[in-house]
Amino acid sequence: MIDAFQILSMILNPEVVFAIVVAALYGLFIGTIPGLTATMATALLVPFTFWLPPLPGLAMIITMSALAIFAGDIPATLIRIPGTPASAAFTQDSYELAKQGKAGLVLGIDLIIGGFLSGLFGVLMLILFAPPLAEFASSFTSIEYFWLCAFGLSTAVAVSTGSPIKGALSLLLGLFLASIGLDETYGFARFTFGNVELLGGVSFIPAMIGIFGIPEIIRQVSSEKVYESIAETRVKYILRDVLSVLRKYKINFVRSSLIGTFIGALPGAGADIAAWVAYGVSKQFSREKDKFGKGSIEAIVDAGSANNSSLAGAWIPTLVFGIPGDSITAIVLGVLMMKGLRPGPLIFQQQSDLVYALFTIFILANIIMLPFGYLTIRLSSLLLKIPRNILMPAILVFCIIGSYAINNSLFDVALMLILGIIAYFMEQNRFPTAPMVLGIVLQPILERQFMMSIIKTRGEVAPFFTRPIAAALSILTILAWLLPLISYVREKLKNKT
Repeated sequence: MIDAFQILSMILNPEVVFAIVVAALYGLFIGTIPGLTATMATALLVPFTFWLPPLPGLAMIITMSALAIFAGDIPATLIRIPGTPASAAFTQDSYELAKQGKAGLVLGIDLIIGGFLSGLFGVLMLILFAPPLAEFASSFTSIEYFWLCAFGLSTAVAVSTGSPIKGALSLLLGLFLASIGLDETYGFARFTFGNVELLGGVSFIPAMIGIFGIPEIIRQVSSEKVYESIAETRVKYILRDVLSVLRKYKINFVRSSLIGTFIGALPGAGADIAAWVAYGVSKQFSREKDKFGKGSIEAIVDAGSANNSSLAGAWIPTLVFGIPGDSITAIVLGVLMMKGLRPGPLIFQQQSDLVYALFTIFILANIIMLPFGYLTIRLSSLLLKIPRNILMPAILVFCIIGSYAINNSLFDVALMLILGIIAYFMEQNRFPTAPMVLGIVLQPILERQFMMSIIKTRGEVAPFFTRPIAAALSILTILAWLLPLISYVREKLKNKT
């Protein structure tokens, strides 16, 4: 039985309220600065959540990510540089409309339709589908969890941008990094090369900070781009105009919000992929295809709705199965484990108050997006003028402090910098980093479930394929590997002919 008063008292705790407000301001700031990502911002938040109880720590991440994804639309509209990758799909359309004097309307659509309403839609899907899925998942054994982890890792490769082979190599690198240290079953040291510091394995938080923070810093420092805004932007918008757009494109809104929620629930996908898929679907069914890329309001409604609804969708597999839906929830999974909480079907029974408090915080984060977002739009021209030579060194300092603070170890700082440089060169050569991150997060779970299953079956592999749910998941896993490879080979053969 859910105690509504207890949940309300948990949320109204001054520590939680303060965390939500601070995270909202932080998310808006990060989203508005071109090149900084919500994932990097989450990684930088983790050291602070280490000293907080679970609820305010998770409240910070939920609020920050929701507002950062919205705020990324502001520089996309005003200077044609997406604040976060999730805004890239409709950047050209937003900028073209802004040049036509419709910047206020575009930002109003981003805030009310693409931010507030689609965010609430995603939360509704999370509330409706997560508990029934958890009840279904309660019948899973270690065999089903093994295949679920394998499927999650496979879909991360399937939906990653670029070559599936590069995605697979990125995944293998993540699995290798996570296997460094003492073997859980037998206690043997693996790949430590006699280094005592590596016996504990690759520390999750410095790895996340390095992978998501350092590449952005290097890119920004080495970039010679000068961000120039369009002429004085009128950011006032009329609510009536935004609502008329919603009435006109209500089917688009619902369709793209569903697409965003579904793609968000796919491990490793994320808001940027959801936005691109919704953009493509919208163009396919649009009666005004010629406007796409030249200033299409329809494209903004579709892609904006998908990227915000996907945020809550990504929490469905995270809470129900312990499989992160995107890179942000991959970090969240690490935070939960750091707090001694095990995501999975039992969390809805053992920690039901915490789960429903998180649902409520999702709703609050989208509600406070309206006033905070409006003020950010009004102040956007000032935020975009922060000098890069001040901002980037400050972020680097936070990366170093955050990596050091967890274990008070300079080795973790070195590890963060090394992985950050590796991630930068990977991205420069179009190797996606999302599969690597999921490999680091899920490898311990995958290995643990496999070893438990092998011990229970006394070395027999037949139960991995004969149990009904396990058989279905194994088929899905194999298809997740085969279909992208088949498509890739076909494309190569087609290009040769």
